[in-house]
Amino acid sequence: MNKKFFIYGAVIIASFAAIGWKLNSNKEANNEKTALVQQGAAVIPVQAEKVTKTTFARDFIANGTFAPVRELSFVSENSGRITSLLVDEGSYVTKGQVIARIDGEILNADLAAAQTSLDQLKRDRERFESALQTGGITQKQLDDVNFQIRQAESRLITARRKLTDTQIKAPISGVINKKYVELGSYLSPGTKLFDIVDVSTLKLNVTVPESQVINLKLNDRVNVNCKVFAGADYNGKITFIAAKGDNTLNYPVEIEVTNLKDQQIKAGMYGTANFSLPQATPGILISRGAFVGGVNSNQIYVEENGVAKLHKVVAGQIIGDKVVVESGLNEGETVITSGQINLTNGTKVAIQK
Repeated sequence: MNKKFFIYGAVIIASFAAIGWKLNSNKEANNEKTALVQQGAAVIPVQAEKVTKTTFARDFIANGTFAPVRELSFVSENSGRITSLLVDEGSYVTKGQVIARIDGEILNADLAAAQTSLDQLKRDRERFESALQTGGITQKQLDDVNFQIRQAESRLITARRKLTDTQIKAPISGVINKKYVELGSYLSPGTKLFDIVDVSTLKLNVTVPESQVINLKLNDRVNVNCKVFAGADYNGKITFIAAKGDNTLNYPVEIEVTNLKDQQIKAGMYGTANFSLPQATPGILISRGAFVGGVNSNQIYVEENGVAKLHKVVAGQIIGDKVVVESGLNEGETVITSGQINLTNGTKVAIQK
């Protein structure tokens, strides 16, 4: 019995020994493979460029949407039924032009009554002034008549204004973009009549990055294009620069644009502002692809004696596939432009020709 257990124990011990030897062999093999991989990956091939200073143009473009400088939702100031409608959607109107008329019969009667009342009070005042000299009335009675005359004059002015308003006139020049009433419609004060849009002058709303907005000033001239009218140039002028940017550090800029009669831009179309700025002093430009994870990271790798060193820089204006580096990089240094995905700070690198 003891002999049997002894044999079983020996077998178990031998099995564990074999397993241990196998695991140790596997570990040594894995270590050898890892060493080979590390040896092969010890030097990472990369592409790089030498940093030099160059003079570059600071011109840039910004896209936006055209909006009318003046647009108005015109409402009625009087009550009455429309007896004449002189415009339709798409009609061009000038400021002061009569575009509709409403029934003024009752307002004519109100005006006549106000005029009659005023004339009667004025005659009463003449009689009271004569009676005052003979002691027939008191001064207070005459003062009361004068007060009534002033009230009657106010009523007359109001009646005359209401009658004038029966001729509805365009408050601005522009195009009737929307008509809300028809001939025979009954109006009340506040009833919406027309939307009038003036597109003789437009505004182009764009956003400009912080690195470029500092170069702009009010009243600067800007050349503007609209892709609908290829080849046409429109004169623009900066009329507004926001004092506060959005969360992405872009600043709203408004450009007033003079429309062309033969190639007239409509509100809502897309436009491009071409900002022409003086040439900058020489600066450092590097490839956009040199930045680790994108320009906003402000991190690049610089090759120093065969080793990749992670540098923190300040990125400025983006010009095509190049980025202006404001600080953190010196002329003569070598910037790694490709292969950064395989790099960490201190990795050995080999620059590929």
